[in-house]
Amino acid sequence: MRRALFVTLLIVVLGVGGCTDSLRGNRAKGPAVAHDVYFALHDASAAAQAKLVDECYTYLKDHPGVTFFAAGTLVAEHDREVNVRDWDVGLHVVFVDKAHHDLYQKAADHQTFIDRNKDNWKTVRVFDTAIE
Repeated sequence: MRRALFVTLLIVVLGVGGCTDSLRGNRAKGPAVAHDVYFALHDASAAAQAKLVDECYTYLKDHPGVTFFAAGTLVAEHDREVNVRDWDVGLHVVFVDKAHHDLYQKAADHQTFIDRNKDNWKTVRVFDTAIE
């Protein structure tokens, strides 16, 4: 039992060390870029929101340099005065650097996503953040 616990602990420590080294290596290329997009929809029905989330996963998830990807809908019960609630679907992509973000912007799948979905967009707001 102690040996299994030791091996598990060793794997966790080595894994965390590897992640830290990887992040340090990426930092040398410049900061990572968090690309957050908030869509307000003309048809904001649950079905239309689910369709846009599915399209995000179909066309935007698997691009070079993506280290994190998520898409989803507004959390309805979060309604404090500081919560911004004028959107329906959020997209969150983290790229290893600006160069990969820029490639994504020009990618055919990104353009296909826009062409297939833009008619239902009332507003689109993009927040790009340099993250360390």
